[in-house]
Amino acid sequence: MKLLHIDSSVLGPHSVSRQVSAAIVDRLRQATPGLEVTYRDLTTMPLAHLTGSHLAASQGAVPEAALLEDLTAGQAVLEEFLAADIVVLGAPMYNFTIPSQLKAWIDRVLVAGKTFKYSADGAEGLAGNKRVIIAISRGGFYGAGTPAAVGEHLETYLRWVFGFIGVQNPEFISADGIQVGPEHREKALAGALQAATRLHAA
Repeated sequence: MKLLHIDSSVLGPHSVSRQVSAAIVDRLRQATPGLEVTYRDLTTMPLAHLTGSHLAASQGAVPEAALLEDLTAGQAVLEEFLAADIVVLGAPMYNFTIPSQLKAWIDRVLVAGKTFKYSADGAEGLAGNKRVIIAISRGGFYGAGTPAAVGEHLETYLRWVFGFIGVQNPEFISADGIQVGPEHREKALAGALQAATRLHAA
């Protein structure tokens, strides 16, 4: 069984989402003998954002020489995702949504004919056989019923993205209020780490 572990926080060891995603992977390693883990840090190995040249190449145009390395990296990212049985994703909220590094990764993974397709009945996800677990961290409180709920475009976006490609029940472990103060941060982190230990085996 293969697990793909993705981190996207720019904060390195100070990141809450990185600590929680690592705890999730540790829990699944312990619970799943022989689990094969591939790790990708989107801040140390960033992908370029899509350009018109990327889209032209995807439609069959001969790519510019300067683009070849990035196209190869994008293909590797897609193949990693397709090969994974489990995806563990560390996703902090930056300005109410995902980091741009993570958006660049998503743009390489949501590929027509690979992870979804269109038919007369609309879009159909092709990656529904994966388990996706997402560690999110948010500076404030954005849960349902809170004043800031309308500004939440992290969990809602990722739930839609993975649902679009067929993952109907992505699992979320959240650390909220980490910028409210040191006590809130420690409490949120402790709660998320504890939730990671309760995950069922792969």
